[in-house]
Amino acid sequence: MIASLRGEVLEARSGYVVVAQGGLGLRVEVTAGYAAQARPGSQAFLHTSLVVREDSLTLFGFAEAEELEMFGLLTGVTGVGPRSALGVLSAVDPARIVAAVTAEDDKPFRAASGIGPKTAKQIVLSLTGKLGHLTHLSEAEAPALPAADLVGADVVTALAGLGYPEQQAVDAVQAARDAGAAAEQGPLLRAALALLQAPRGGGRP
Repeated sequence: MIASLRGEVLEARSGYVVVAQGGLGLRVEVTAGYAAQARPGSQAFLHTSLVVREDSLTLFGFAEAEELEMFGLLTGVTGVGPRSALGVLSAVDPARIVAAVTAEDDKPFRAASGIGPKTAKQIVLSLTGKLGHLTHLSEAEAPALPAADLVGADVVTALAGLGYPEQQAVDAVQAARDAGAAAEQGPLLRAALALLQAPRGGGRP
């Protein structure tokens, strides 16, 4: 079992990165937010899960241990495979998952690609009673945006992780949308970053 991976990022694409390891380049499936932030030449440390299938070996990686643990819990839900679980974590961070399950609210999970109403309800039912050790995670860790704007909130969280002030990140996300950026997390994050990094786009102070 490969529990973690540290190395130079050789390539970063939509949904995955390639990390140098012992002369090899290992492809690691990651959340949309992580893939959008990763840069070739940077160092990566990922908590990983190797999923073995009859015809494939797929490595999934996460920046935080809580994400990896949540990935394991999600893949234990009937109807949720590894890629669907990754999709959930791309749309809903662990803090929001804990809050949604505690509130018996399945709506946040419907924002994930491939998760319909029935599966969203199944996630809530299956995870109820299993997240007590994660109650230290709080919605306060995420920017205070409307609950319905899950993608926007995750993009703001990613921008805040890069060092941008919350309000500046919120403004950049809105400006990117006004300029016609795609609604998906990856393209929206790249568009907001481009605005923040532009000479007159309100980059870092």
